[in-house]
Amino acid sequence: MTAPHLDPSRKHDFVFLIEAVDSNPNGDPDNGGIPRTDPVTGQGLITDVALKRKIRNTVALINEMDKKPGYDIYVEAGVALNAQHERAYTDGHATDKQTAQQWMCQTFFDVRMFGAVMSTGKKDKQAGRVQGPVQIGFARSIDPVTPFDIGITRVTPTRQEDVDAWNNPGNGEDGSRKGKETEMGSKHVVPYGLYKGAGHFSAPLAAKTGVTTDDLALFWRTFTHMFEHDRAAARAGLALRGLYIFTHDDAFGRAPSHTLLDRITVKPLGDATARSFADYGTIEVNEADLPTGITLTTLVV
Repeated sequence: MTAPHLDPSRKHDFVFLIEAVDSNPNGDPDNGGIPRTDPVTGQGLITDVALKRKIRNTVALINEMDKKPGYDIYVEAGVALNAQHERAYTDGHATDKQTAQQWMCQTFFDVRMFGAVMSTGKKDKQAGRVQGPVQIGFARSIDPVTPFDIGITRVTPTRQEDVDAWNNPGNGEDGSRKGKETEMGSKHVVPYGLYKGAGHFSAPLAAKTGVTTDDLALFWRTFTHMFEHDRAAARAGLALRGLYIFTHDDAFGRAPSHTLLDRITVKPLGDATARSFADYGTIEVNEADLPTGITLTTLVV
């Protein structure tokens, strides 16, 4: 018997908790890469795009080890999107937009799950627009975060001419030493942040894109592992601290999603003093009196 949270014919709403310890969970390129924050409340933010990028990367890693058809990634680094959906007409032998769209859904995991806009490029090589069944919102920290800009020093410069000039003292017009012996840089982190986010799975849209039980199983697997294989010096302390899935016994749902998501609560401290997950105590999971037809599956706690 298929576990409720793996059934693509049912609606799913889920809550997740992400912990950041001395890390940058999502840098803002418009602000020098500093961790994203709400300028009014000071709460940290993680965008849906950042989370879906990690899911895509993890699916690609898994597919490299266990290659299966249908699990290519459409939004892939170094590959133009137009070139990807034009493959439907070459590799997939599509004859029109509809058959091209079907091939794209069958071939690419992220098109099938997240959807895609494939209406660009050559007019006779387009694949239209797919609305994906999985939608993930921004994650927001429970309390304000305090981004740090930490200066670092590297023992060698980037350019060879800087090294040569440093090793040839007195080469300046005024007899001073030119060049560089070291080079400065910086890292942007938050000392601690606990972020809460939510996502949704639409069974009617999943039926249109062809999502299977295996697809859902892979999605939950990658969600629980997406930080484990995305480590970097500024992302060493990211962890998934909770994943709670509310499953309806109906394709369109038995209860409003917000009433279910509110059952997972973390009591705010009211300031930016938290430095560990334990500072928040016990995560409150209200399983009592769930609406009829709703089951709760906890994958990470």
